[in-house]
Amino acid sequence: MADRIRVLVVDDHQVVRQGLRTFLDLQPDIEVVGEAADGAECVAAAETLYPDVVLLDLRMPGSDGVDALRGLCERGNPARVLVVTSYTEPAAVLPAVRAGAAGYVYKDVDPSALAAAIRAVHAGHVLLHPDVARLLAQGVPDPDGVHLTGRERQVLVELARGRSNREIARSLAVAEKTVKTHVSAVLAKLGVQDRTQAALYAVRAGIVDG
Repeated sequence: MADRIRVLVVDDHQVVRQGLRTFLDLQPDIEVVGEAADGAECVAAAETLYPDVVLLDLRMPGSDGVDALRGLCERGNPARVLVVTSYTEPAAVLPAVRAGAAGYVYKDVDPSALAAAIRAVHAGHVLLHPDVARLLAQGVPDPDGVHLTGRERQVLVELARGRSNREIARSLAVAEKTVKTHVSAVLAKLGVQDRTQAALYAVRAGIVDG
């Protein structure tokens, strides 16, 4: 069997953490490797446990979810972060997405949908509510003056469709390492920091439909 997805659960409520662990431990391809009760504990735990995905609550006493995201980013931690929140207002989630979260789900999400979301972000996908995407797009730079090669443009289209590097490589019949190089070039040329902003750029520039 392939390596299981290593998950770190971060929430200030022990009952929530235990509930998530109980369900996720039943998944054949997911392993809960640790828990944390606030942002500082999250960053420290991620340094030693090497999670693939962090399930992160936003509002916690002391160091909150956004602090955790910034800490992970500053340390270059490669874990993908999936926010699990009870806040349904997109503006409340926006700071976390801007800080690097790969997506978010609500705490009342169906358990099977949560497992699917973990697998999706681990595969490189971005899970955003349309309202959050719209708010993010307001801060995406104008498309004028950016010149992409034909291949870079193809990669950008695939990014906007939520494809992982592996899926893009398969679609374009190139090596995954080559895709990584193109993605880095696209991000640099667009002046954006991550795949989410690149995808939003593609929509705003009319490269793909929103």
